Amino acid sequence: GVAPSDASPDEGVVEDLPLVDEKAVEQLTEGLISHYLPDLQRSKSALQELTQNQVVLLETLEQEISKFKECNSIVDINALFSEAKHYHNKLVNIRNEMMMLHEKTSKLKVSGINI
Repeated sequence: GVAPSDASPDEGVVEDLPLVDEKAVEQLTEGLISHYLPDLQRSKSALQELTQNQVVLLETLEQEISKFKECNSIVDINALFSEAKHYHNKLVNIRNEMMMLHEKTSKLKVSGINI
């Protein structure tokens, strides 16, 4: 078997690090930024476009919903009208019956029968 080493794998790494050159760090940072920035800007504009599209979609949906609400109210109005028609017919029938009854009673009175 392999004898376990007493030395930690991290040992000596800190001493091996060179002194950090700030100019090099700056250049690396600028390089990274210039490398990733165009992609980030493209992503940003794509997200903005997506957000605008969502706003348009939401507005369209709201318009459609309001149309459906109008349709429902129209259906309610139609139901109301047909109900009104139904009750109007009932009233007409009742009036006709009353007139018939009135004619009958008038005829009976003319015949001399007291009611």
